[in-house]
Amino acid sequence: MPHLHLEYTANLPELNADVALMRLNNTLVGSGQFGAEFDIKSRAVKLETFRVGTALAERAFVHVKLAILSGRSEQIKKQLSESLLAVVRDLCEWPAGVEVQLCVEILDIDRESYSKTSVGH
Repeated sequence: MPHLHLEYTANLPELNADVALMRLNNTLVGSGQFGAEFDIKSRAVKLETFRVGTALAERAFVHVKLAILSGRSEQIKKQLSESLLAVVRDLCEWPAGVEVQLCVEILDIDRESYSKTSVGH
């Protein structure tokens, strides 16, 4: 915990997913909301097949989902969302002529039912 999912469309050639994940993870560490940096688990998925709306115009999106243990205030969740969106805005040069939508979603993980352990070193 937390779990960060980054989805982005394949028509964003300048987006470097590894750099994006590191920047997003650093933002989460800097928020002070999470116990240790190694608790943050992030992953990126490039979407080869996607559709944005119904128009034939060239469109793209970057969607970040952050799942965190329940119990944080709406204000803290809003701060996390806004700080992650600020990072996404500056991830790369966005392609000319492409309408790109950037969004962040914060999800609660039920604290009572969440289980976690570590094995090995």
